[in-house]
Amino acid sequence: MASVSVRNLVLNFGDVAVLKNLDLDIEKGEFLVLLGSSGCGKSTLLNCIAGLLDVTGGQIFIKDRNVTWLEPKDRGIGMVFQSYALYPQMNVRGNLSFGLKNARVPADEIERRINRAAGILHIEPLLDRKPAQLSGGQRQRVAIGRALVRDVDVFLFDEPLSNLDAKLRAELRVEIKRLHQQLEDTTMIYVTHDQIEAMTLADRIAIMRGGSIQQLADPHTIYNKPVNKYVAGFIGSPSINFLDGAIEAGAAPAFRAGDLVIPMTRYEFADGAAKSGAATLGVRPEHVMAGEFAASQPFRKEATVEVVEPMGADTQVWSRLGGMEFRFRVDGQTALRKGDTIEIGFDPARASLFDAKSELRL
Repeated sequence: MASVSVRNLVLNFGDVAVLKNLDLDIEKGEFLVLLGSSGCGKSTLLNCIAGLLDVTGGQIFIKDRNVTWLEPKDRGIGMVFQSYALYPQMNVRGNLSFGLKNARVPADEIERRINRAAGILHIEPLLDRKPAQLSGGQRQRVAIGRALVRDVDVFLFDEPLSNLDAKLRAELRVEIKRLHQQLEDTTMIYVTHDQIEAMTLADRIAIMRGGSIQQLADPHTIYNKPVNKYVAGFIGSPSINFLDGAIEAGAAPAFRAGDLVIPMTRYEFADGAAKSGAATLGVRPEHVMAGEFAASQPFRKEATVEVVEPMGADTQVWSRLGGMEFRFRVDGQTALRKGDTIEIGFDPARASLFDAKSELRL
């Protein structure tokens, strides 16, 4: 039984279709991330599940119960927003207990839930402080705790870390992952535009675009076998390299871009066999070997360095391949300068091919 099910969900704002016949099943205890660029519909979908928006069509089920037209308070969910939305006049204990008091939960049960949430989130020393006395990370922990004390089966997170600096985001990302591991039967739906958050937190990722889900899969599949060119370009940092050319089918299929010929005999084609036609080859920078390490790769070519970006542990190098921009990474200790020539290589079996017209994976 799915913990949350969305069936043929439609949401229109006037004549604008925001969500389009969307179907989604989220299993009990699963951590699902809704990922996409601004305006793709991910927060809108979350708000529909929460009951903050009235849907135009379709149904929403939580624990096999139709909640499509129920009020948010009756859906059995806890929600954490981008803004902390804490009551400034109350201390942390008051913020955590406010909703429970309104629901007439017994005082001893309120205390038990507050102590449990504070222990999980490591905010016990903060219970008597007011929000103004807390850092951004501490405030977000309290906001998560306010959802946690409700003792619900489904948590909804709407970009909860986007207001924090990079260091705090990394720290709280780990805390949220730990929280999910501790609450293993609790379903979590998490909205973000940050692919690192998605890849590190999710059991499965739903990549959205234009009100539809482009691909729903585990992070490994999303990264290694993107269903289309959009997904391939959205996931990965630095972004995947795209080379425009054509597939030449036959006993030894190859990808050709001008005088560049890349053998594709070991590539797993979606239809089982190569078909000739215009295509785009996607190669991730981190799959490219350079210098002495290139010798072990099935495809090798010399490249001229155009731009070098030192990033500490590694260095990103911009070059050209087949007349097209091509990036790769080398160890941070590798000394390269503009104009240097270096041999690069990669395994075409790890690449991704997309039809030039439909942009679907080949």
